[in-house]
Amino acid sequence: MAEMWINMGPQHPMTHGLWNLRIKVDGEIIVDSEPVIGYLHRGWEKMVEDRLYPQIIPMADRLCYGSSFSWSHVYCMAVEDLMGIEVPERAQYIRAMSDELQRIGNHLMWLGAIGPDLGNLTIFLYALRERELFLDLFTSLCGARMTYNYCRIGGVRNGPPPNWERDLVRTLDYFEKRMDEYEDLVDRNALFRMRMEGLSYLSGKEAVNLGVTGPSLRGSGVKYDIRHNDPYEIYDELDWHMCVRDEGDVYARYRVRMDEMRMSVQIVRDILKKMPKSGPIRVKPPREAPVGTGMARIEDPRGESLMYVVGDGTDKPYRLSVRSPLFVILSAAPAMLNGNRIADVPSIMGMLDVCMGETDR
Repeated sequence: MAEMWINMGPQHPMTHGLWNLRIKVDGEIIVDSEPVIGYLHRGWEKMVEDRLYPQIIPMADRLCYGSSFSWSHVYCMAVEDLMGIEVPERAQYIRAMSDELQRIGNHLMWLGAIGPDLGNLTIFLYALRERELFLDLFTSLCGARMTYNYCRIGGVRNGPPPNWERDLVRTLDYFEKRMDEYEDLVDRNALFRMRMEGLSYLSGKEAVNLGVTGPSLRGSGVKYDIRHNDPYEIYDELDWHMCVRDEGDVYARYRVRMDEMRMSVQIVRDILKKMPKSGPIRVKPPREAPVGTGMARIEDPRGESLMYVVGDGTDKPYRLSVRSPLFVILSAAPAMLNGNRIADVPSIMGMLDVCMGETDR
């Protein structure tokens, strides 16, 4: 049979964002593939050159609405590195706690999206049901559901309101019970597992060489998590462990994210025990940054997020560069897709938790 190229996208339902995946097939087998991005490009890195440093925070939120706090957090850390600012301890705890709540919310959206891709609408309804509880927590913390404008250069905007920690503990208790339901729906479903197990094998060496990070890397047995390997904020003071699987297939990437949600619950509980109950949550930054550079990286729900900022002595950055984990991971698509069938594309690509806002910028 003659080989031919097929466009999978740029419609939203399969690709989880506006992008085009071109695959070359021989019958049902994929022999080559090419991710094509550019449909969502907003010129983000150029736009911020004409914004004051504080004005960029809500723009960073919008790099990916699924992990808004992570992006504004890494931006503030980069500027703090440039300005030489030390963040108060209580603010560091609040930031780490917000990161983990964001990780849970992001993974729930991923789980809800991958469910219908594989023919399970129920898990979509369950995951979005619990995600609302975490969005409610963010709403009471900062007044917004998804784009928070909460992190600040030098700390956070405000501390938790009255009874917020009580509501948080209740939500975590409820959520842990619901996690058992998710596993009943997915892990004990033979048809669901059939579309994941043994599919799209990626060795640890291949993943490292391709620049893959995050759950997709740890699903290939590589023990690399920035929270552990290059701790930021107060992660080196917390009681937690890295979630890793050795199988290197789609199911392993699924299991890493499921394990991470349970681990994030453990991290938040530990933060609530150790976080100072009072103290400053923010220091006042200078209006203008010095001439120099600043850099920060964090463990985003999808992998390594990095920002590099260049200051020129004014109140606006001379240059700001973003390293999106998905931009790099999508470049590894041929290694994950080639040799598999057309029907497996939703499983393979959906398990990467694609967000085109941060990828295309």
